[in-house]
Amino acid sequence: MNVIGWVVLGGIAGWLASIVMKRNSQMGLVANVIVGVVGAAIGGWLVTQFGGAGVTGFNLSSLLVAVLGAVVLLAVINVFSGRRRA
Repeated sequence: MNVIGWVVLGGIAGWLASIVMKRNSQMGLVANVIVGVVGAAIGGWLVTQFGGAGVTGFNLSSLLVAVLGAVVLLAVINVFSGRRRA
């Protein structure tokens, strides 16, 4: 997958994760892309540890893996920043 694909997939995944974690009003476009791309790496690593395929391209399963990783990343950020989910 090329850089543009990573940015688009990361943006969508970061946006969906920010909605799930109720941080959407605190995050902008750049933060969503960063959280989504880092989340895709985290989610890909987690899924491969359980025998899954991880992020394989621009498809629904990769989007779900990226959202999973982004939610995990935002949860860790919430723990270390002292914020709780309301």
